[in-house]
Amino acid sequence: MAATRTDGRVERGNQTRRLVLDRTMAIASVEGLEGLSLGRLATELGLSKSGVFALFGSKEELQLATVRAAREVYIRQVVEPSRELPAGLARVWRLCESWLDYSRRRVFPGGCFLFAVSAEFDARSGPVHDAVAQARLEWTTYVEITLEKARRAGQLRADADVPLLAFELIALMDAGNLHSVLFDDAGAYTRAGTAVLHRLRAAAHGAAAGERAVAVSSLPARFEV
Repeated sequence: MAATRTDGRVERGNQTRRLVLDRTMAIASVEGLEGLSLGRLATELGLSKSGVFALFGSKEELQLATVRAAREVYIRQVVEPSRELPAGLARVWRLCESWLDYSRRRVFPGGCFLFAVSAEFDARSGPVHDAVAQARLEWTTYVEITLEKARRAGQLRADADVPLLAFELIALMDAGNLHSVLFDDAGAYTRAGTAVLHRLRAAAHGAAAGERAVAVSSLPARFEV
């Protein structure tokens, strides 16, 4: 019986933690991580402040837990769908398409969570800055790895500058997110997606003839939302 009661308390604590983090991710995507406070969350969610404090201990730990939770959502929404495809430009495109869709669907109300909090913490120092920077670095590295696998599969030019191409693709997607959020411009995603496709086709030019045909045929003519 004691074990059952303990398990029940642990599960209730986990449920409360998930409830709080769902709310903190939504808030931070719009107002930033500095917009989080234990008291505010307790009031909005009908919880005791002491209970929220017991789960996180400090505002900084709450911010760090929020970044970790958002990273997990990012992986599920953006990264995992691309893993269904073999290495090549089709996988690269699925990765970019998933990112644009994640931002467009407002998985977080402020658009891309990492984009929002990166702008907030880019010039700061400390554990929260480091966590945000690490999450962004992981994303950039994953895009580079995905492109490098496409290059090794013969679907990009042998001399393709993979880090530069990754930088360009991420910049285009970030621009689509920024324009959509700032100007309430849904068409920004179509423009960003189409620009990504143009860049991928250009990078495929000069690849081995057979693989280039396969690579380009796997890409749509235009990104439509």
